[in-house]
Amino acid sequence: MSSKIKAEIERLRDEINRHNYLYHVEARPEISDLDFDRLLTRLTELETQHPEYDSADSPSHKVGGAPIEGFVSVTHRLPMLSIDNVYDEAGVREFGVRIRKLLDPKKDDDDAHIDFGVEYKVDGVAVALVYENGSLVQAITRGDGRQGDDITHNARTLIGVPLKLRGKGHPAILEVRGEALINNADFAHVRAAQVAAGEEVFRNPRNATAGALKLLDPKLCAQRRVRFFAHSAGFIEPDRFKTHDEFLKYVADAGIPITPRFKVLPGLDEALAYCQELMEQIHELEFEVDGFVIKVNDLAQRARLGATSKNPRWLIAYKFERYEGTSRIEEITVQVGKTGTLTPVAHLSPVEIAGTTVSRASLHNRDELHRLGVKIGDWVVVEKAGKIIPHVVRVEEHRRDGGEREFRFPEKCPECQTPAVQDEGGVYIRCPNPACPAQLRESVRYFAGRGAMDIEGLGIKLIEQLTELGLIRSFADIYRLKDRRDELIDLERMGEKSVDNLLEGIEASKSRPLWRLLTGLTIRHVGARTAQVLADEFGTLDEILKQSAEQLSAVNEIGPVIAQSVYDYLHSPIGESIIGELRDLGLNFGSPVTRKAAGILAGKTIVVTGTLQKFSRDEIKELIHKRGGKAAGSVSKQTDYVVAGEKAGSKLDKAKELGIPVLTEDEFIKLISG
Repeated sequence: MSSKIKAEIERLRDEINRHNYLYHVEARPEISDLDFDRLLTRLTELETQHPEYDSADSPSHKVGGAPIEGFVSVTHRLPMLSIDNVYDEAGVREFGVRIRKLLDPKKDDDDAHIDFGVEYKVDGVAVALVYENGSLVQAITRGDGRQGDDITHNARTLIGVPLKLRGKGHPAILEVRGEALINNADFAHVRAAQVAAGEEVFRNPRNATAGALKLLDPKLCAQRRVRFFAHSAGFIEPDRFKTHDEFLKYVADAGIPITPRFKVLPGLDEALAYCQELMEQIHELEFEVDGFVIKVNDLAQRARLGATSKNPRWLIAYKFERYEGTSRIEEITVQVGKTGTLTPVAHLSPVEIAGTTVSRASLHNRDELHRLGVKIGDWVVVEKAGKIIPHVVRVEEHRRDGGEREFRFPEKCPECQTPAVQDEGGVYIRCPNPACPAQLRESVRYFAGRGAMDIEGLGIKLIEQLTELGLIRSFADIYRLKDRRDELIDLERMGEKSVDNLLEGIEASKSRPLWRLLTGLTIRHVGARTAQVLADEFGTLDEILKQSAEQLSAVNEIGPVIAQSVYDYLHSPIGESIIGELRDLGLNFGSPVTRKAAGILAGKTIVVTGTLQKFSRDEIKELIHKRGGKAAGSVSKQTDYVVAGEKAGSKLDKAKELGIPVLTEDEFIKLISG
């Protein structure tokens, strides 16, 4: 009997550890929380009845052991140094120049030989976990970087910290460094419980995390649902890793979750582009971040770069300012986008954040609504990360008074009442009706916008009138409006002069470059950058039409998902009809690519600043692109020219400080004219 009980205990431990790994590392749970709790309850019962089979690394002990009397100070085997911070792209590029010169003083023209890892900078509490032969033996806070507090009793309760690593053959000593944090939803629950208990509430998740780790009773720490993400290696003996991503893969395979969306990029340009991509995904995170960490991936290069007395030289924190405000959700509505996406929008009591008044914030999709637990009438924290992206961070549950109302996501399109469908394998819910008035209105608005065909005078109010009256039912109808001049004159707020200006703007848009047309077609996954890549590679729309999805995906920056989306659209009945009509109406479909020598600005980086007189900002960027150059947003040592208009500010000052040539508009014209 005893052997059967021992076998069942070991089986339960293995099964629980496996489910912990699936849930916290791979994010693909196989069983419900209730079923998981049943397994854990059964294991706890057996270990209580048979203490001779108990083990310190059993998953049952993650609920917390006995309280401790106080904290012990521990010296780190390797110092936990802080990270140097920068707040703009120029600072990141200067970091690149420094490490490039340190690695190879003779080569300062590019950083292509350096791979960079990029990850979110989690706003948590730094913790080092120490494993000996795969078993957790110690956890230490960062402290002053040289010494920290032993918090092993609390670390054993952290979500994502296995007491025993998966697999075999682990180093004798393995130190894994990372961040302890509390998710926004869990933080909301913590504060609601504090209010119910008459306690003072924590100001933010980081304070709540730090407080949890300093508790003497691990059972109380466990109640805070603190979790852990690994991001770095500490002392390892014997060390067998050559790159940082190799180490992170090993850590994840061993059962410790790593900071989400970590990626290795070949050079700073790609790393910075990925930072922008991560910025646009911040609303999807369940925890708070305050920037990105960019680090050299090769560990041998790191060793050569070394560290100062305060900071390692091989990484930088690219931080953005976080601006927050608290407001109340007055209503939630659902908007229909240009591709049919149903997007819930929170209508807020106006609140000033970073110098602007915010009264609306996208809730993005149905899953986001459920994750946040938002109700109409809730007080919420709204954040503008880097001043540009307002999004709801969390609900202030402790301020609920019972008057809040649940919001039910519609099952039908709110505009045309067509049953909505969810993307296969995705989170977005769409109206599948291509004739949906809202989709038509939003797609025409996008097509005519400055980022696409840039049609002067065709704004949203006029588009609403034209679509409601049936004067525009497709992109092609925009170019047929010249035959309906009298009807246009009769529209509200329109007259002969306004109509003639509109028709001139429409006619002028026919000659826009191919990439603008490709952008305006609202092909899924195709924005301005992808459109430019396609136009540069193939020259004409007809040449793009000849390519298979596989041939499209072979183009640099065009992956299989984008390629398939482009191919499917261009060869669909709707796509073929739109392209045929626009061809007949005389729009610019591009010109054949001639593989000539690179343009006069080939390899040059140009920054444009101030108010221009002869070009719009988009026009001058397009000229730079056409002549082989790159239009950048900030000045650094890598900048070749700065084009300065009136009221040029800090960018002009930076250019003078770095000795970078500054051009007027006329001088720029002379330059590109050869």
